[in-house]
Parts: sequence; C-alpha cells; structure tokens
Amino acid sequence: MPFQAAEDYACQVMSWARELPTAGMDIQRDVAYGENRLQRYDVFSPAGAKNAPVVVFWHGGGWTNGYRDYNAFMAPHITALGCVLVSPSYRLVAEAPLPAAFEDSLEMLGHVVQYIGRMGGDADRLYLGGHSAGAHLASLVALRPVDRARFGVRQGAVRACLPISGIMDLYHPSPAPGSLEERVYSMVLQDTAQDAVMSPICWTAGNSVPFYLSYGEHDSERVQRSNLRIRELLKLQQAGVDLRIMQGQDHFQAHTSLRDAHHPWYQQLAKFTSETTA
Repeated sequence: MPFQAAEDYACQVMSWARELPTAGMDIQRDVAYGENRLQRYDVFSPAGAKNAPVVVFWHGGGWTNGYRDYNAFMAPHITALGCVLVSPSYRLVAEAPLPAAFEDSLEMLGHVVQYIGRMGGDADRLYLGGHSAGAHLASLVALRPVDRARFGVRQGAVRACLPISGIMDLYHPSPAPGSLEERVYSMVLQDTAQDAVMSPICWTAGNSVPFYLSYGEHDSERVQRSNLRIRELLKLQQAGVDLRIMQGQDHFQAHTSLRDAHHPWYQQLAKFTSETTA
C-alpha cells in the first residue's frame, strides 16, 4: 500500500468481509470472465431473486492494489434493497497498465449481461458504482456506450452510475515527483498520452446515464476538483447529475461509511431502482 491510511482501510474492509453475515443471500464466488486469475467476480443475490436490479461495484486501490472483497460488506445492504451485487476484480497495473482494467471492466460487464439471469438479476437494469479507482472505472464504462455495445450490453441497460471518490481526470500538467499524480504517469498508464482517453471527464458529451457523484469533505484535491468539474459538464447533457459532499469524511471514510445501511448512497440507489421496472 502506498501509505498508512490505505493500509488501515484495506485491513478494515477485509475484516468486515471475513465477518460477512450470509443469511438471506445466495452467493456465487470466483465467476470467471477471462483466463487471468484476476478476471473474476463475486455475486451476492437476495435469496430466490428473479429479475432483480444489478449493482456492479468496482473496488479501489489506485489501480495498483485492491480486492473485490473490499466491497463484500455492502452486500447485505444492497440485497436488502432487492438488488443483486456484482463485485469484480480486474488486472492491476503490475501485470497490465491501463487501459487493461478498463478493457476487463467491459468484458466483465458483457459476461454479467449474458449470465446474470441465472443468478437472479436483470441484464437490462444495471447500476454501476465503485470507490476511488473503481469509481473511475465505473464512470468510464458508464460514459462510453459504444464500447459497452461491443460486449453485448444493450442500449439503455445501464440505468445510473453512483461513483464514490472517483478520479475523474488523470491529466496533470506537472506532477510532483513521488506524488499520487506522478504515479499515474510512471505506473498506471501504458502510454502517458492516454491520460485524456482514460479520463471520464473527457467522455461526458451526449451522456444519457444519470450520475450521483459523491466524495468526502477531506478527500484529495484531485478527487474534489475533478468531481466538481465533471458535474458541470454532466449538467449540460440530457441525463441528470447530483453531487453529495460527505461532511467530515476523508477518501477512505467515504467508502467505509457505507457500513451504515441508512447511508444516503443506498437511499439514492433505492430511488434509482424504483424508477425502473423489470
């Protein structure tokens, strides 16, 4: 982990994953969508679910770290809303720099659309979310419908996107040596010229997916600025956008606060899902 706060966060959410109550859920783990060991996802469905809305939530970790188990603690709350939770892994940059994680995300979503009906989900009601780097991937997938279509995701199937503390703009004119911004160019991107192509903020034109953006009051400057900027661009498109700043929370608390079943993020998810029917 790049710093202590990230290590503490990882330890916390992994401990919650080990303590996960499973009553009332049907769980399928390690569903393979590719040959690589990280091309897997876990599925948490309400017991006996049929044609339920599907929430796909990507883990964070700066594209360099992280596990799909980071999201397991959310499963009881999401299934209680009558939704299926899909928590995917993707190739990290030590094996394959961006755009590999984005390509994995598309391939994974195509696999979900093909098979989620067997696990109680509705392939035509997809709600995308993620934390940090995962929020970046969720947003990029939501904003690039032509790429989704290549993997069999039908037009209109993605009903909303709810990214948490997402890095919406990878560009930086002069990143400080050793900074997280510099790591994007030295570690994350396969080609530094792709910083715009891999930035959700560059794909807002024509967007038809409603967005619910959120981040912590004490989140990083990059997260705050890029979310404010993408909100203004999304306002100009046909779909709605809302932004919530979580008071008193930092980058990691913005996700761990979802341990509370009454968190506004779940309330917004419930609102989105109630607006569509099977």
